[in-house]
Amino acid sequence: MKYTQFIKSEAKRLGFLSCGISKAGFLELEAPRLENWLNKNQNGQMSYMENHFDKRLDTTLLVDGAKSVISLLLNYYPETSQVSDSYKISKYAYGQDYHFVIKEKLKELLFLIHENIGEVSGRAFVDSAPVLDKAWAAKSGLGWIGKNSNLLTQKVGSFYFIAELIVDLDLEYDSATTDHCGTCTACIDSCPTEAIVAPYIVDGSKCISYFTIELKDNIPQEMKGKFDDWAFGCDICQDVCPWNKFSKPHDEPLFNPNPELLSMSKKDWEEITEDTFKKVFKDSPIKRTKFAGLKRNIEFLK
Repeated sequence: MKYTQFIKSEAKRLGFLSCGISKAGFLELEAPRLENWLNKNQNGQMSYMENHFDKRLDTTLLVDGAKSVISLLLNYYPETSQVSDSYKISKYAYGQDYHFVIKEKLKELLFLIHENIGEVSGRAFVDSAPVLDKAWAAKSGLGWIGKNSNLLTQKVGSFYFIAELIVDLDLEYDSATTDHCGTCTACIDSCPTEAIVAPYIVDGSKCISYFTIELKDNIPQEMKGKFDDWAFGCDICQDVCPWNKFSKPHDEPLFNPNPELLSMSKKDWEEITEDTFKKVFKDSPIKRTKFAGLKRNIEFLK
């Protein structure tokens, strides 16, 4: 209990929104769901989702002697948005690349665990290894997985990143919370590409985020006119979620947007040069789509 309280209070001090802990092991309920999703090719060209199937479901295969999964949420909801006459980018991409920001915080938390608890073996994960982070966060009581397949909470909605520390330390475990989506279908009804094929099931190969970030080929012509001006990612299923009325602006300076980004009009996006792209998005997740990918997306939206 003492170690658990220490970890949770340090996580809060480091700026994490919340921290939940669950027992490391095999995700029994997720196994058939993941298999079914992959069998239906709902991962599209995201072939990496097919790799390390066993590790994705069992954290003890990622960290020897793993006992606990510490799940952490970090808020990224911005205080200000882009101008209205603009091609849109997902709010998570407004500031610096979250992988680096969160990795630093996790390294510090692991260091504090070593310093105050002792020789604990563990690894930090931020969306870059085969960890089903939403499933672990839900198991740790941090929220429930909604009909749009995002982790939702009653207090702050869903605009946050999820990360984990997997450690070989016994801790006190939290209980899962209940589902509060009820009869609401706002996310399903609002998805312009009908990517939410059933409650709680998203066909990744139909999602605007997939087309604008993951897809390396040309965007299929049948999707023309369905993107609602989203050039990088998409927030529609989160924006319409009633629980996101409770989102509060983050207080992480590294997630503050480049002022140039917020003021860019459609004309600015259409005329963007590679030099401007490199300058404005120097440390941004938008670099992932590369300049050519962003230009392809904008041409498709015109």
